[in-house]
Amino acid sequence: MSRREFLAKTGAAAVATGAAAVSAPAIAQSDVVRWRCASSFPKSVDTLFGTAELIARRVGQITGGKFQISTHAAGEIVPPLQVLDAVEKGTIECNHTAPYYFIGKDPAWAFGTCIPFGLNSRQMNAWWYHGDGEKVFNEFSRQFGVVNLLAGNTGAQMAGWFKKELKSVNDLKGLKFRTGGMGGQVLTKLGVVTQQLPAGEIYSALEKGTIDAAEFTVPHDDEKLGLNKIAKFYYYPGWNEGGAALGFQINAKAYDALPDAYKAALQTACGEANTWMQAKYDALNPVALKRLIQGGAVLRAYPKPIMDACFKASQELIAETSAKSPAFKKLHDHMLPFHRDQQAWFRVAEGSMDDFMGRQKL
Repeated sequence: MSRREFLAKTGAAAVATGAAAVSAPAIAQSDVVRWRCASSFPKSVDTLFGTAELIARRVGQITGGKFQISTHAAGEIVPPLQVLDAVEKGTIECNHTAPYYFIGKDPAWAFGTCIPFGLNSRQMNAWWYHGDGEKVFNEFSRQFGVVNLLAGNTGAQMAGWFKKELKSVNDLKGLKFRTGGMGGQVLTKLGVVTQQLPAGEIYSALEKGTIDAAEFTVPHDDEKLGLNKIAKFYYYPGWNEGGAALGFQINAKAYDALPDAYKAALQTACGEANTWMQAKYDALNPVALKRLIQGGAVLRAYPKPIMDACFKASQELIAETSAKSPAFKKLHDHMLPFHRDQQAWFRVAEGSMDDFMGRQKL
């Protein structure tokens, strides 16, 4: 074989090898993908809205700018409590929200955020990533044409701001209270009149007297919303949201059409966001709580009779909801044994250590 023939054959082989290496997904990635993400939160709650911005930024960085997601605050293109509808219909490709906002569609959406007296944030991560929670939840969400990626957690929230002190269960009767998710349904059993208002409407409703009390999330966000200026009694713990997760919800057809590398970019960005949000809140909440107390907020623990009544009502609600919704029952039956094991383990190490350290002076 002559040198010219050898080079011609080896050159052809190299071209063939190169063509095989550039697979169909890689060729598809040569085109820029542009998505819109609608948040359920205003820009004023910088950690919640900032999580969506972080996801979009990281996806762009990971893909070298080939996958671009624009983020839009609540109401810019979609009302805050209609972001799931928009993704489901394909009006937008994705959103960032608290899935429990949509329990009116099906109560099973609660498991994308939390149920009353449910998993804490670490337990939620364990169930989602290593307990098949993601798999089981997305089997449900795909019935709505939606893929849900875990994308943030507030940790245990506060119980809310009240204009009057709570001393007994009777003080709840007739109380007009802003709250979200299944926690509101629990309180309804105890005589509370509940409303699910978006973040941007809470302050004005509290100021006008449309509501008597309100819970949103944690000290950092509550301070930004100015809730302490209207109601001074700040109650804890937020038994209704012991570890409230956020979801990055994606139109299933749009998600399935992505190259694997872009799916991986989304998953990686949401995984980082899940850690970032909790870490930021843990860093900011202590100083925010100090400022709130210095400014006149009166910190109160829920009286035990109220906690006991809420727990009892929550178990009744879960049983009733399981009887009505097969999807809710499936998810609850899947989560419950995992939760039992988590509680047993956390009592041994985490709980006992936290309890000891809480009594020490550093």
